[in-house]
Amino acid sequence: MTAPATPPNNSSQSRYFLALIPPPDIQAEATALKHYFREKFRSQAALKSPPHITLQAPFTWPDQERDRLFNTLATFRPSASSIPVHLSGFGAFPPRVIFLAVQPASALMQLQAELSQYLAKTLGIVDPKARDRPFRPHLTVAFRDLKPVAFRRAWPEFERQSAEYRFTATAIVLLRHTGQVWEPLRDLKYS
Repeated sequence: MTAPATPPNNSSQSRYFLALIPPPDIQAEATALKHYFREKFRSQAALKSPPHITLQAPFTWPDQERDRLFNTLATFRPSASSIPVHLSGFGAFPPRVIFLAVQPASALMQLQAELSQYLAKTLGIVDPKARDRPFRPHLTVAFRDLKPVAFRRAWPEFERQSAEYRFTATAIVLLRHTGQVWEPLRDLKYS
């Protein structure tokens, strides 16, 4: 005798965010930096997601409406078909975050603004913190679990260190949290 099927949990939700993900060679360099922070400064939280530039902060979405999310995102068409991205040097949000600095090019800033407006209008997705702080693109290599004392040791090492990477983004990536890590779920090509 088979057990009756468990009815779906209608309140089940998943966490997502939208980002630009660099090509594999730049991902490898950024991941190596994340490993360095884990080994030298005991900060490993950044390893729970692939290297990325967040365009839309994490949000929750009902699992039973996943198709609506996917279909709506698939219709997003930004005004620029490709976004040049220039990572140059390091930056910080003291006392816990160190990142590869993204030069705020107008195409990137416009993409983020258009995406935010589209998400708010079509899906009601709004980052409440965005009202209080402007978009500052960055690619995090250490955060959250980087203790302030470790930050004070690490930042002088990276503050003037050079790093130069360039790539052209032609897709936004939807990432989903598995309960342990963030995984790329869909590439939303717009070119």
